[in-house]
Amino acid sequence: MKSTVEPLEGNKVKLSVEVDEQEFEKAIDDAFRKIAREVRIPGFRPGKAPRKVLEARIGKQTARVQALNDAIPDYFAQAVVEHDVDVIAAPEIDIVDGQEHGAVAFDAVVEVRPQVTVPGYAGLRVAIPSPTVTSDEIDAQLERLRAQFGELAAVDRPAAAGDYVTIDIAGSQDGEPLEGLTADDYLYQVGSGLIVPELDEQLRGAKVGEIFEFDAPHPSGELEGDLHFRVLVKEIKERQLPELDDAFASEASEFDTLDELRADYATRIGTVKKARASMALREKVGEALAELVEDEIPEALVTAEMRERLNDLLMRLQAQGMGLERWLELSGRTQEQLLEELRQTATVSAKVDLALRAVADAEGLEATEEDLDAEYEAAASRLGVDPAKMREEFARGGQEQAVRSDIKKRKALDWLVERVEIVDEEGHPIDRADLEYPADEPTDHDGESEAADTDTHRDEEDDS
Repeated sequence: MKSTVEPLEGNKVKLSVEVDEQEFEKAIDDAFRKIAREVRIPGFRPGKAPRKVLEARIGKQTARVQALNDAIPDYFAQAVVEHDVDVIAAPEIDIVDGQEHGAVAFDAVVEVRPQVTVPGYAGLRVAIPSPTVTSDEIDAQLERLRAQFGELAAVDRPAAAGDYVTIDIAGSQDGEPLEGLTADDYLYQVGSGLIVPELDEQLRGAKVGEIFEFDAPHPSGELEGDLHFRVLVKEIKERQLPELDDAFASEASEFDTLDELRADYATRIGTVKKARASMALREKVGEALAELVEDEIPEALVTAEMRERLNDLLMRLQAQGMGLERWLELSGRTQEQLLEELRQTATVSAKVDLALRAVADAEGLEATEEDLDAEYEAAASRLGVDPAKMREEFARGGQEQAVRSDIKKRKALDWLVERVEIVDEEGHPIDRADLEYPADEPTDHDGESEAADTDTHRDEEDDS
């Protein structure tokens, strides 16, 4: 097989392919074998009729048409690999010779991935969440821990927001009690809004022994007309929290002092914030890079990205036992809105892809053989196969160039991340050292620490 490539206007190329008669004859043999499995010839089992018998029965031209349909896609794929053509859409095939007999020749006009320019990529500036731990964040975690050890105690004063009140509540409509809105000795937190907002308004300032009545709409909104409530306040309690001192730290955690507990929280919160900031950094670099792309993005790239994202959504919904229509209903979206969202994110993704390729080329970033070996070893390890066989499969399928491209794009993103100016959301500079983990701090491959849960202390140990 011989092939040539010719650039055309409109981000397309033309591949011209010639297959000599002897080589194409193999495709005709394959076509006859395929036909033999599909037709019944008296005296022969399916697939066992000789070619001469088939030729006499159906004619050679039928097999030639079958061979053209089956073999041309393979010839086209070989030419794409040979000339390293980055195809992004289905080709337009024109058979110029060999439809009746002899050698076969065809032209394939196909859209290819464009090369874009990204001026200013070396001077990017991105804003990410600050990785610095604040005293307020540590205090908030300590307050959550205190709340777990708090106790309810009766108080002799009017109820206030946050108090717990024991009430008898009776909800009715037109004099008929309503199931689910009537209970005795019901413990309710003032301000929680779990029944109707009017109940919280009435409870603020209420005293023990007080009885009050009010009307309010049904909380579900399913019944027309107001409901009537009668409430008796029987007891008022407040949550009393333990003192925040060394004794509390010793009881609530594995640490002996409050300072040690605060330090542990600082480490845990810092690990989470660093992981989130690092992930945000790579995402924001991609978004900033996409904004530099002014070239028009081919519809084929956007459509392919939309299809991939939609398929991913459908698979996740299927795993949850939910259909797309139900998900749209719950999320308050229409199908048109979903498609528009997918188009917007797909367009940005396509721009990032093209821009990273451009940066890799501009900076001379390449995928080395060591990079490829590591990639295949990682993929083989996930699938439990031999790395050499994995590489053979990728090469046989013409996918090695795609692997190289992915490696180059990752290198380009790493190159940008190492050089981009980083600030927090208020515009204050962030030192890259603040995003790094201590050498002895264990993290998983996503950058999240094993100590990422900031709410685990002695109370979990007691449950185990």
